[in-house]
Amino acid sequence: MVVTPAGNPAFRKNNTPLKIAIASGKGGTGKTIISTNLAYYLSKLGKTVQYLDCDVEEPNGHLFFHTDIINREDVTLAIPVVDPEKCDLCGACGSFCAFGAIALAGEQVLTFSQLCHSCGGCSLVCPQHAISETARSLGQTINASIKENPLLELRYGILNIGESMAVPVIKQVKHISSAADYMVIDCPPGTSCPVIESVTDADFVLLVTEPTPFGLNDLKLAVDMLGKLDLPFGIAINQIGLGDDRVQAYCRTENLSIVLEIPYSRKIAGFYSKGQLFLPELPEFNNLFENLIHLIEAVAA
Repeated sequence: MVVTPAGNPAFRKNNTPLKIAIASGKGGTGKTIISTNLAYYLSKLGKTVQYLDCDVEEPNGHLFFHTDIINREDVTLAIPVVDPEKCDLCGACGSFCAFGAIALAGEQVLTFSQLCHSCGGCSLVCPQHAISETARSLGQTINASIKENPLLELRYGILNIGESMAVPVIKQVKHISSAADYMVIDCPPGTSCPVIESVTDADFVLLVTEPTPFGLNDLKLAVDMLGKLDLPFGIAINQIGLGDDRVQAYCRTENLSIVLEIPYSRKIAGFYSKGQLFLPELPEFNNLFENLIHLIEAVAA
């Protein structure tokens, strides 16, 4: 296999960034510490990097950088509003809605905004044109610059407390117009809809796990998800030496590539607990990320 040198401009397809999604089957595996240090490492190569934190329920990647907020953008969803003066209670809207977000109940039409997916179908099928739309706030996206590193751009989303629909916020986080050499996408944990939206269109997905029974169980779920999505991926094992070798045995059995192994280190744990990147203080780990980028570019080319 011919490995394209890291940062080679010829690698970029149609002048778009190489999109690397960092995902995991469970929380607490080290997904954010890998994604933030990877973004930092790429920027130190002199490459422009966009770090997108799509874990909108609990974004924390920005805590590892000294940032200045550039702007905030509201994320809204259009939901139906029924005009009782026009409505003839035909029930067409409720019959159409697959999510039960609008329903005829006796002599009135009820709407349930938390269930609405903003398809607009109810207003289209209403024969009396009695349904209009209004905006419901879901959260915010935030653009931030990093004081000491102008090559690294940060964008993250924050879901409103009590809100369950993370996907529209993630979509807006990923809707970024500026160009870069690399895009590092820090995904939410698990295998549900927010994760699928986060990894969509990725050139490569790095699945982070830990050498524990829980890590192995949830890794299998994540591998199955990416197999169905037909996305290229590799395995990153964090905290090698802390647990057992069943994750490695599983990868050998399933012919899965382990592209990154980070040994258990109290120093790394200490930096993480303080909200600090470990690469600036532990440059001996640079070779791990160098090899990782070579492998990713070789697979995604």
